[in-house]
Amino acid sequence: MTYAIIETGGKQLKVEAGRFYDIELLTAEPDEKVTIEAVLLVQHEGEVTIGQPLVAGATVEGTVLRHFRGRKVLVYKMKPKKKTRKKRGHRQEITRFLINSINLNGAVLAYQEAATIVETPDTDEFPTEETPAES
Repeated sequence: MTYAIIETGGKQLKVEAGRFYDIELLTAEPDEKVTIEAVLLVQHEGEVTIGQPLVAGATVEGTVLRHFRGRKVLVYKMKPKKKTRKKRGHRQEITRFLINSINLNGAVLAYQEAATIVETPDTDEFPTEETPAES
């Protein structure tokens, strides 16, 4: 199994070719190819290449599938005995990123197979249940 550890959005993430990940917002349009050069580690067939801090010549190529917003996080601040309360919400902007290939020094170590990715649409509404009419 070939994988890489990349840094994006201030976070480190273990990625494999052919899978998609939800990362911090990228400034790219959907269906656009993106190359990430901040690769910290590459593992291929038992051989581990560790960067100090980055692996020289290693890149991860991928495709932006779509942009969306994450779940709402409530931030509630209260000071007891002061009648001070503050309630705020936050939704993080997220990019769904499909990893196409992991490259090291120009050689492709892992790539996405020809399988198509079927993505189910995310809706914020609950599905409606139809009840059969009583006779």
